[in-house]
Amino acid sequence: MAFNYDPNSAGNTQASVDSAKKLRIGIIGTGGIANSHIKSYIKMPDVEIVAGCDLVPGRAKAFFEKYELKGVKTDYKDHTEMLADESLKLDAVSICTYNRQHANCTIAALKAGIHVLLEKPMSVTTEEAIEMMRAEKETGKILSIGFQPRLDDNMKMIKKIVESGELGKIYYIQTGGGRRRGIPAANKTSFIMDETAGIGALGDIGCYSLDMVLNAIGYPKPLRVTGYKSAYFGTDPNYCTYQENNHPEYAKLFGVDDFAAAFVRLEGDIILDFRIAWAMNIDTPGDTIILGTKGGLRIPSTNCWNGSVGGPMTIYSESCGQQVSKVIPIIKDNSGMTLFDKKIRSFLDACKGLAPVPVPTSQIIYNQAIIDGIAKSSELGREIEIVIPEI
Repeated sequence: MAFNYDPNSAGNTQASVDSAKKLRIGIIGTGGIANSHIKSYIKMPDVEIVAGCDLVPGRAKAFFEKYELKGVKTDYKDHTEMLADESLKLDAVSICTYNRQHANCTIAALKAGIHVLLEKPMSVTTEEAIEMMRAEKETGKILSIGFQPRLDDNMKMIKKIVESGELGKIYYIQTGGGRRRGIPAANKTSFIMDETAGIGALGDIGCYSLDMVLNAIGYPKPLRVTGYKSAYFGTDPNYCTYQENNHPEYAKLFGVDDFAAAFVRLEGDIILDFRIAWAMNIDTPGDTIILGTKGGLRIPSTNCWNGSVGGPMTIYSESCGQQVSKVIPIIKDNSGMTLFDKKIRSFLDACKGLAPVPVPTSQIIYNQAIIDGIAKSSELGREIEIVIPEI
């Protein structure tokens, strides 16, 4: 089946929403990323935000006041107390906590009979992700992971190209990305401390670049990985962001990775060459490329991960004995919805039984296993086998 680009069929339209029955929503963790969630929830006519909690006293109350939401209950010491409040009649929650709390909060919410939209990364370890999936299976509730970049039309185009067969059998993928200077520690430490984050660039932006290619090729099972990670920039008190914000002491608190690389063997005889960085002495570690027996696809890198591709993509192949290339123009989104709007809308539709889970755990468990495998391989200094039990 040949691939043909059709710009008229690539857009998104927002379906009409039945607001007769509103979904009652709570937010666990009211830090930075929660702002994106609430901005999208407010736009949805079938949503009523009824509760929120945060480990920092007073922060949840201030968060909802900022958005002029009245009647939102926030007098909870933690997520356990909020989830136990049956008067809320919660349908779903967004979990926007730091990484180390993802598993605890998710499992508790699922066991309370509540659907969950969990921010990325899914967890810190594969073992945590497995326990979350077991709770999901036992309760029958929805667990969707926050990978909104795959809802971008250009990301969808990558998957269409692969599925068209124009590239032939995929055998090698190079992917990753990063920032020349972009450790998220201007005036906070939750992203860089092991006790809160657990993983650094690997989980923060590495999960996105992995999802971009793994989703395109159908999420094959990872088999073995040789991984490497380092923290040369984050542990340096002279790092420019620390100096600019007068926080050289953050270098002593830094306990995660700021760079990682790996060589991953995937089911189907596919090799994945991966690298990701919060900081590096170069503008980009390279474009993403997908090599197949009939064609290759180049996906331009971005200076900082923004949920899309860095420019027009190119397919390289042969035609009638000649080497040819075909440029795939950037698709402009005319839907009027942000990627976060689409993430929230698709989750709500799944909660209503109108659509499948947008980003299912059955896929992201492989993403998480690769991330965790890279970390464990790096610590052991050798290749390791990735083992995921039946759930």
